[in-house]
Order: sequence, then C-alpha cells, then structure tokens
Amino acid sequence: MKSLKQLGEWGIALLPSKKWFFWQRSLLVKLMLINLLVIAIVIWLAGVSVKDFACLLNKQYQVIGGVPSNLFDRPLQFYLIRASVLAVIVAGILYYFLVRKLTLPLQYLGTSAQKMARGEFLPCRPISSKDEVGRLISDFNYLSTKLQQTEKLRKKVVSDIAHELRTPLTNLTGYLEALNTGVIQGNPELYRSLHEEALHLTGLVEELHQLNIWESKRLGWNELQTIPVENILVSTLKIFELEFHQRHLNVESNIQAANILGNKEGLKQVITNLLKNVLKYDRGGWVKIEGEIENSFYKVVVTNWGQPIPEDKADQVFERFYRLDSSRNRKTGGVGLGLAIVKEIIDQHRGAVGLISREDEHSFWFTVPLANGQEEN
Repeated sequence: MKSLKQLGEWGIALLPSKKWFFWQRSLLVKLMLINLLVIAIVIWLAGVSVKDFACLLNKQYQVIGGVPSNLFDRPLQFYLIRASVLAVIVAGILYYFLVRKLTLPLQYLGTSAQKMARGEFLPCRPISSKDEVGRLISDFNYLSTKLQQTEKLRKKVVSDIAHELRTPLTNLTGYLEALNTGVIQGNPELYRSLHEEALHLTGLVEELHQLNIWESKRLGWNELQTIPVENILVSTLKIFELEFHQRHLNVESNIQAANILGNKEGLKQVITNLLKNVLKYDRGGWVKIEGEIENSFYKVVVTNWGQPIPEDKADQVFERFYRLDSSRNRKTGGVGLGLAIVKEIIDQHRGAVGLISREDEHSFWFTVPLANGQEEN
C-alpha cells in the first residue's frame, strides 16, 4: 500500500501544468479568480438564504390563499440565477480594471529590472500612491540611481588607473628596451628617473591597496574603541618632525584632550595622509594642526598655505584620482588617492570631512564622534 506522501507527490506530478500556465504567470488572473470565487460563494449563500425564506413565506401564503408553489418557485429561481450572473459579470469587470491599475506598476517594475540586468540603469515610472507598491517603486528608483552612480564611478576609476599606469610603464619599457639594445648608455640621471617611475607605480599600487582594504572593512560601532585623540595626533606629528625640519616648515599645534570613538590605525592613516598632502603642496613654510570638541564630535583641522584651489573644486578633492593639475604631472602631486582614503576612513567612523579655502590658505578638517557622550562644556 502506497503512503499518503507518495500519493500526494504523484498527484502533484500528474497535474496538467500546461493548463495552469496562466495561473503561474499572471498575478491579475490569480486575483480575479480568487475574487470571483469569493463573490460567487457569497452570492450563492445569499441566494440560498433568500430562496429558503421566500419558500417559507410562500408556504404560509399558500395555506392562506391557496397559491400553487411552482408558480412562485420557478420565477424566484430564475431571478436569483440572473441576478447572480449579472453580479459576477459586473464585479469581474470592475475588479479587472481596479486590479489592473494595481498590477500595472509591478509590470513596469519588472521591465525596469530586466533592463537593469542588461546594464540599463533606468528608473521605473514613478507613481503618486504612497502604499506598499508606491514605496517599492520609490525604493527601486533609488537603487537604480545608486547603481548608475556606482557604474559611472567604476568606469572612471578603471580609466584613471589605466591612465596612471600607462605613462610610467611606457617610460620604463622604453628605457629598458633602449638599454637592452644598446641604443642608450646608462647613467645616474637615467637610473634616478627609472627609480622615480618605479616608486610612482609602487605608491599607486599601495594606495589602491589601502583604499580597497578600508572599503572592505566596514567598521561597526562595536569595532570602534575609546581612544585619547591627543595621543594619536602627537605621535603622528613626531613621525613627520624630521621631515618638517628638513623642509624648514614651522609647525604650530593646538590640541584639546578628549576621548573619541575610533580605530587607531585608521585615524593615524588619516593624519598621515593630510600631513603628506601638506608636504606635497606647501608654499608658505608653515602648518597649523588644531583639535577641539565641537558638540558631540571632535574636530581636527590641518591648515597651511598651498597650491590655489578653485572654490567650486573644494568638494571634488576627496574624489578618487582627482588632482588640481589637469595635466596629471606627477611632479606636482601624487596619484589622487590620499584624500579619498581619508574620506573613506572618516565615513566609516560616522564623521565628516571638508575643505575651507581662503585664497591660497587651505584648512582640511574632519570630525569623529566623542566617547561616552562627552560634549563641550
């Protein structure tokens, strides 16, 4: 004897799946059939109740007036059937148009999703409703916009990396081939130039590696520790002390003690990148580092006199591979990833970064949250 489970599986397997294809593919058909079934059951129950009540009245009147029951039952049954059919037809037509209005945005959403899969990041048609479907469309449009921005950024990053790698690799290849074939003879100046190109490639790869590390970390609140921020600032400044002295840079610091929530290595990387930025572009021979409590955050500001920065470019300096020198001359700067790393690290600390420029005086600032709700008194 077969088990009930096996019989159930065979029964499902023997169902005419092709005949029920419309049921699997159309939400509109499902909703209409379910609604019509409910309407039909309600009408049937109401009709049976009306008919039974009418038959009861007819029997009473038959006793009083002697009216034959068949003259009463047949018309009553006819009118009940006609009313039921008309009710189902009218309800079906109304329900079709109402439900179609509900399912049409979902069809638009499906079409937009298919286009997104092909790489076409087009938003779905917006709808005015604020219900679940409306919020779903709104969320999809937001996702489409973000993916479009990410795709543009990805293409830009690939293009910038290719541009940054092409020049030093071409120079290295050309000089090495010339040295190998004897076209040119080696000399200290040539070897120094080749060494600079190799250092540029090494720096580019290292900064890309650092940026990739921080983008993949995604620090959570439980990974942020309570740190005395003045210790980080002072220790990082000491690392640059010798280089500042060799460059005759006057250093002024005004650091307020406070405990912050942060990642020690990440914040050291932020300070290091900002100070390296000072060394690359300094023109005034001085740098000022300030740290103070501002509401529920700790704000660090690094100020120096450097290369002119147009006011409309202040927000772009934190973008990947952005450099003020449009010619991408490596003698005037790095590869444009140092400030992008700063922004990524501070974003993961739930802080903010920015730049304030007054002619050629620039103040790069960032904020990180204070520990234990410490605020300025």
